[in-house]
Amino acid sequence: MSAAARPSALAPFRIRNYRFQWPSDLLTSWAFEVETLVLGWYIMVETGSVLLLTTMASLQYIGTLIAPVLGMVGDRIGHRDLLVVMRLAYTVFSSIILTLAFTGHLAPVNVMIIVAVTGLIRPSDLGVRGALLADIMPSEQLVGAISLARTTQDSARIVGALSGAGLFAVLGIGYVYIVIASLYLVAAILMLCLTRPEKAVMTSTLPANSHAVSRLLGDLKEGIVYAWNGPGMRAALCVAFLANLTAFPLTNGLLPYIARDIFHTDQSGLSYLSASFALGSLIGSIALSVAGGLRIARLLIGATLAWYAMLLVFVEIRTMPVAMAWLVLTGIAQSMSMISAAVILMRAASAHLRGRVMGVRMMVIYGLPLGLLAAGSLIDLIGYSATGSLYAISGIIAMLAIALRWRADLWPAHAPANAR
Repeated sequence: MSAAARPSALAPFRIRNYRFQWPSDLLTSWAFEVETLVLGWYIMVETGSVLLLTTMASLQYIGTLIAPVLGMVGDRIGHRDLLVVMRLAYTVFSSIILTLAFTGHLAPVNVMIIVAVTGLIRPSDLGVRGALLADIMPSEQLVGAISLARTTQDSARIVGALSGAGLFAVLGIGYVYIVIASLYLVAAILMLCLTRPEKAVMTSTLPANSHAVSRLLGDLKEGIVYAWNGPGMRAALCVAFLANLTAFPLTNGLLPYIARDIFHTDQSGLSYLSASFALGSLIGSIALSVAGGLRIARLLIGATLAWYAMLLVFVEIRTMPVAMAWLVLTGIAQSMSMISAAVILMRAASAHLRGRVMGVRMMVIYGLPLGLLAAGSLIDLIGYSATGSLYAISGIIAMLAIALRWRADLWPAHAPANAR
């Protein structure tokens, strides 16, 4: 595609609603990253248990199993309104931790309970914001808009990790949570500034006089079946589940353990590792936002295999500067893989089913807590390097199997998932 024909990377900001959604998503992602880093370090320092660390990280994702239900709620009441309610809820729960910290009642068990409650809704945030994005953006700008939306997570992880560690070290957890609660509140206010997108008419195969519960279950089943059977969508969902099961644990919930026990560093070193991975992810997101004419499904295959190959090397690195540089490259591959999966799903999803499709996408994140819990036990049994190598090699084999199984949907240039 010529430079003249390629749309501007900032073109999505010409849409008024995007100008409010983007900063709202940015602040929410920033708060997520600071909160995850701070609580992970708090649990590791207070308990010294990698198993409790992975358990706490897993609790953040227990809501993935009900994500399709929240997606259906978003399809009915509007994705904007659902995001407002969710972000106000984050404000309330972070304020509870803030209060416990300042009153001297904060303890690992309290943190675990609050994380479990917020974990019921937090995993759905990314899916609902993706559905809202598809509501407000023209289809020809969707790749650029999704790529720019990913920069909210990537940049937030960089700045959030660095500032979170600094605030935690200097001020303590209570003052950090003043910042976190404020970010959530401002994000909710910005979301309220969006004009409600026109909702697509929901259709149902059930009779109009059927019982309300039956209709709700029928609508939910319709969304799940639709997401699982769409062209290219099943492959994208399988890749997303695989990545959460075997790739993200190594650069997500296990990072506090890797920082302390493998690289023998403190919370500042943890922030550098986290920020390095996020920097690579940001680079990948920006690159895709300006690129044109890509075969997205082919990119999904190549980027995912590269991601696992880099993880296989990462688990053998024992020098911080080398690990940071390698995590940048790993983050680039990760970003291109996950953006490709999101684009395939959003392009194929009908407007009235987007919330439920993205809910199913969020449901597969349940692979992350499973992977984290298994990793916590395996590290105790066979060690960190062996566990990481096992995860990476398993991921490569499974990704090749997915590419072969759905080759007709992912590889031909004329396949809908490869549409330019």
